[in-house]
Amino acid sequence: MDAERTHPESVSVELSGCSKEDARTVFDTLCACYTSDRCADDVPRDCHEVRPTVWLGTFDVSDDLPGECGPTRLDATVDADVQGGYWAIERFRTTLDSLFTVRDLSTASGDQERELHVRLENHR
Repeated sequence: MDAERTHPESVSVELSGCSKEDARTVFDTLCACYTSDRCADDVPRDCHEVRPTVWLGTFDVSDDLPGECGPTRLDATVDADVQGGYWAIERFRTTLDSLFTVRDLSTASGDQERELHVRLENHR
């Protein structure tokens, strides 16, 4: 990794509007592409029966992991909020596009960061 990089190299991801199984599928797929603070045994759980649950993960997009990083199947759509620096978001979005059909719901840009709100669906 280049110690001279001047851009943030991680993105934070919030998943919502989905089952815990689809959250796990998304996180497992992204963990095959990048290192993350989510462990293989870090299984998403429903915390409350009535209130919606949001699952969080942080991914380091500075280097690709060697291995299987490819499309997967979801049972339903998954809403994702992704935040990070411009370079990291661009790289992460390219990865999302290779894994899922991505529908843009909204974007917000700041001085140093960008935020995407997207809906992930199965590739057609």
